[in-house]
Amino acid sequence: MDFTKMLHRFTVVPSLPEELAALHRIAYNLCWTWEPEAIELFKRLDQELWKETRHNPVEMLGILQQATLENLKHDDGFMSHLARVEEKINDYLSARTWYERLRKEKGVQFAYFSMEFGIHESLPIYSGGLGILAGDHLKSASDLGIPLCGVGLLYRQGYFRQYLNIEGWQQEYYPENDFYNLPLSQERDTEGNPVNFDLDMAGRRVRVHIWRVQVGRVPLYLLDTNLDENAPEDREITTRLYGGDQDMRIRQEILLGIGGVRALRALGIDPQVCHMNEGHAAFLALERIRLIMEGKKLKFSEAREAVKAGNVFTTHTPVEAGIDHFQPDLLEKYLGRYYRSMGLSREEFLGLGRQNPKNPYENFCMAVLALKLADFSNGVSELHGDVSRKMWKNIWPELPEEQLPLASVTNGVHMKTWIATEKAGLLIRYLGTRWLEDSTDHNLWRKVNRIPDAELWRTHNRCREKLVDFSRRRLKEQLTKVGATAKEIVVADEVFDPDILTIGFARRFATYKRGTLLLRDLDRLERLLNDPARPIQIIFAGKAHPADHQGKELIREIIQLSHQERFRHRIVFIEDYDMAVARHLVQGVDVWLNTPRRPMEASGTSGMKVAFNGGLNMSILDGWWCEGYKGNNGWAIGSGEVYDDIEYQNEVESRAMYDLLEKEIVPLFYDRGVDGIPRGWTACMKASLQTLCPVFSTDRMVCEYTERFYVPARKQSQVLETEEFALSIDLAAWKEKVHRHWHQVRINEVEADGTQEVSVGDRIPVSATINCGEIPIEEVSVEAYFGVLDSRGAIVGGELIPLESVAPLGQGNYRLSGEMECRFCGRHGFLVRVMPKHPTFGSVYEPGLLIWG
Repeated sequence: MDFTKMLHRFTVVPSLPEELAALHRIAYNLCWTWEPEAIELFKRLDQELWKETRHNPVEMLGILQQATLENLKHDDGFMSHLARVEEKINDYLSARTWYERLRKEKGVQFAYFSMEFGIHESLPIYSGGLGILAGDHLKSASDLGIPLCGVGLLYRQGYFRQYLNIEGWQQEYYPENDFYNLPLSQERDTEGNPVNFDLDMAGRRVRVHIWRVQVGRVPLYLLDTNLDENAPEDREITTRLYGGDQDMRIRQEILLGIGGVRALRALGIDPQVCHMNEGHAAFLALERIRLIMEGKKLKFSEAREAVKAGNVFTTHTPVEAGIDHFQPDLLEKYLGRYYRSMGLSREEFLGLGRQNPKNPYENFCMAVLALKLADFSNGVSELHGDVSRKMWKNIWPELPEEQLPLASVTNGVHMKTWIATEKAGLLIRYLGTRWLEDSTDHNLWRKVNRIPDAELWRTHNRCREKLVDFSRRRLKEQLTKVGATAKEIVVADEVFDPDILTIGFARRFATYKRGTLLLRDLDRLERLLNDPARPIQIIFAGKAHPADHQGKELIREIIQLSHQERFRHRIVFIEDYDMAVARHLVQGVDVWLNTPRRPMEASGTSGMKVAFNGGLNMSILDGWWCEGYKGNNGWAIGSGEVYDDIEYQNEVESRAMYDLLEKEIVPLFYDRGVDGIPRGWTACMKASLQTLCPVFSTDRMVCEYTERFYVPARKQSQVLETEEFALSIDLAAWKEKVHRHWHQVRINEVEADGTQEVSVGDRIPVSATINCGEIPIEEVSVEAYFGVLDSRGAIVGGELIPLESVAPLGQGNYRLSGEMECRFCGRHGFLVRVMPKHPTFGSVYEPGLLIWG
């Protein structure tokens, strides 16, 4: 008998004295996670319990004895601390923000959808970089006052916890998340009933509840299907992050995209702009279209125009294999009735997710769906933008790569989450407090030069000491769990030295990240690590995906190496990498190592966190480091080469890494003055702080998204929605007309005067004779695409020159002319292109609607 169906349920909550009610309010708003005084307040409740609950104040308040709580209200010091923290948080929430100063509109709402959110280790619904970036995005949106909400899934088990057996082989376990002891609350209606909505999953009705996490000013809504009324297979949808097969993945992505839009609607929220953080949420575009079709009685093509204008898509993946692809039969199983209800045929629907809509053998790609249904798309670094344009160029086959509608916004990190309290205090002493409110001011960061070298070095030494102490404690815990001898456990107290050069490497253990590249020449490594005068120590951390056996083998190799006598005191692997481990590492290391195979790292953000703490980066020139490296603020491994032979690449770059350590990094660290200060090293620390901190923060990143994407997207969608979507209807009809008649458009002749040899500064007249057929000349854009040629004869960094002087020639023919200004020496070339031009929106490109000549 299943007794769970017969249970009468109720919830027990902490009984706090009225004087301590503020503790509850603070615990349920996660802005406490970046307020050091609030963290100290919770530690003060019970230091050991704080550790045992993974820094979860909600769970702590439920465990503390009532007598302890009663005593606290009579503790004047504690009550004063509580009042101070509550005042700080209230001041933060009520302060005038950047967005309020920038814009005056009311009723604006943006929504940010992500498969995972890394806000804090006490809310374990993230796996790694993508989720932590999403969490930092929400935090900076709160700091800046952006009217944004987050949408994700509430996983019962989240991502796996990691432990290592005695051989160093990764093992996984999945503890249950107790929602009632986490910093979240269930959304309820005015009568106290849970807000819910339904989804169709292959003919089954799935009921969904909504939970809310408050992240400063920003609400994060999380969806939950683990309900009694759902079928067992549907209750499992929100069990694990990135768990299960393709069938489970498509159900999770239907829930995130379609369900996320319905959740906001159930809460009375109607976002004008939706931001898809990776392709997982791309189905949201279909649901937004469906709602407009249903509410305004529009056709799919008409509703699509308005929805595209208000969608933003960010891709984080530099290889197509890393993007979700689904077989047509799986899409038919879960979305067949859905797409047919919108009047789409099977071919039309599948074409939305294919680079070539006419290729029946191409699977449905979520990133392609997002790119086709968002007017604003970007990669997450300048290099990744280039890589993404190459990767997805077949969606826009007639455009040169540099003209593709796929921009870049380089990632950042939430400074206040990741900076050590000691480092923040140092910056406040010499920079004031304005950097806490505006971390993007370059002039402000130049004041770092005012910090005395000795004080900067002492502060960093204290953080390294804390990291060494943390590493010893974690190593002892790890050894105890696997049944190590008492002697082996005691030796853990001798591991690491708080005064020597410390290198950190922590990230997902995927093979392309090359976590063992530093271990290729063990004899050379031994000499470096055990140099009696200038030793080094290395701390590793990270998880491999449960199905990635090659990644697990890399971890095992490091563990086995750390057990060798020659490396026992110099190499440590910290298991169960999470945000708490990450904070200790980025705040305490001297050098952060990053060794991806270029260009496989879309951005990377861990090195940015190190920079805010005065650590230095040693990295392959990939992702963000291509923009961050300035020559005096860290080290580049290689010069940005790309190799076909991976084994050769590993050999070359590992040698380059050893050379850097032996010839530059180690000597610089140990070159001390008479007072023991390595002034060359502190000069690098200051250069890193000055050049990286104002650029690589999520404050800068979210401002950029707001100004370049959110605000223009809202304006564009507003224009298309006015007068009952009149312009959307008109634009769709106009495109249909252009598609019908475009085959009539042709370029008859292109002419340019004096193009054999010209001088810099000369202007070259260029003209094109075209025939528009039945399309009016006013609805055609004619431009010269002009620029320097590379060695293959392709235009590089071309510019568009409008040919606007129109002369009718009769019988539908026109001559259009303009001038090209030669501003650079070298071999040049040009082409003329013709594309449609809408009376309101100007030039409009769609595949098949562009002619070159």
